[in-house]
Amino acid sequence: MSEVDFKYIIDTFFTLFSMVLIIFMVPGFAMLEAGLVRTKNVSSVLTVNTMIYAVASMAFLLVGYSLAFGSWENSSMSIWAAFLFQMAFVGKTINIMSGGVSERVKIMPLMIFTVIMGAVIYPLIVNISWGANFLAGTFLEINMHDLAGSTVIHSTGGWALLAAILIMGPRKGRYKDGKIKVVPASNVPLVVLGALLLWIGWFGFNGGSVGSISSVENANTVARTIMNTNTAGLAGAIIAAIIMYARYKLLDITMILNGALGGLVAITAGPDLYDMYTPILIGGIGGILVVFAVPIFDKFKLDDPVGALSVHLINGIWGTLAVGLFVEKVSLLAQLKGVVIIGIFAFVSSFVVIYIINKLVAFRAEDDVQVEGLDVNEVGVEAYPEFKRAI
Repeated sequence: MSEVDFKYIIDTFFTLFSMVLIIFMVPGFAMLEAGLVRTKNVSSVLTVNTMIYAVASMAFLLVGYSLAFGSWENSSMSIWAAFLFQMAFVGKTINIMSGGVSERVKIMPLMIFTVIMGAVIYPLIVNISWGANFLAGTFLEINMHDLAGSTVIHSTGGWALLAAILIMGPRKGRYKDGKIKVVPASNVPLVVLGALLLWIGWFGFNGGSVGSISSVENANTVARTIMNTNTAGLAGAIIAAIIMYARYKLLDITMILNGALGGLVAITAGPDLYDMYTPILIGGIGGILVVFAVPIFDKFKLDDPVGALSVHLINGIWGTLAVGLFVEKVSLLAQLKGVVIIGIFAFVSSFVVIYIINKLVAFRAEDDVQVEGLDVNEVGVEAYPEFKRAI
């Protein structure tokens, strides 16, 4: 066997293994969201997450991948492995959005948006950042470093979520008489399981994005990338726990986990470039941002049941800018330019598409349906039929 063949095989296997880790994030999002919503909406959330994986992946297979990369050619590994790795990413942008509109979103219009996001919006964002780059040579050309998508994936999903929330509004009864109705998590063990599945998936998410493991240098880069990814998650969790205890003398596990996820989002842009200590700072700031952003969004009546705006949008922006702040060879201006261009495109395109779909098929479930629960009206299967439904 030649050295070229050996590297081809190793990189193909590495990419497929990374793809499998990323797919663990599908049940990760599903369990996290199912645990955070009320029992009357759990089956709906699980259905949405399953359908997003199926629909977004199919749209990316048929249209999106070619739009993003121009062709399927790849000389360093199997073209099928390269596709599957990129396909594993596409649903995450919509998972971020779907969690934030839980308990009031109808499944069918969300699936229509999923087709458009998977086939057009997300692939165009990939095209100008990681792919064929139709903006090359123009003033709008993006030259930022975003290894695994702090901006390309996480902020994109966050901007789409913000557009959806502005159009749909909050859940019935969430904000009343100037007060915020607290909706506690219905199943904390599921929240923990989901968050930890996401954490594990992130090792493939970031590590696999290095693209190769078939040389000593690349193997070291992959290992450093995964270590830095984990470190940022640890720092985010620890800082969130410290802040919550200092403020309330309580250790809120849901906020601790969101702090960890915030740290993971923040590190995603540049874990391949940092030393072993910088991720502590980046992940720690990510945890701080989550803790303070959640109540700020509530003050503006931006109802986000899972904290996705705080975790993914805010930390996607922070993580991308952090590369320009902490890595000498990366331009902060280039990072900012990428954040702004992709942010404008993601928000405007998502807002327009959701607005049009909403005019044709309402995104928001009717108030009486929200009271009864989406499980009965949207899927016909209740996750906990023996439980009394919470209002």
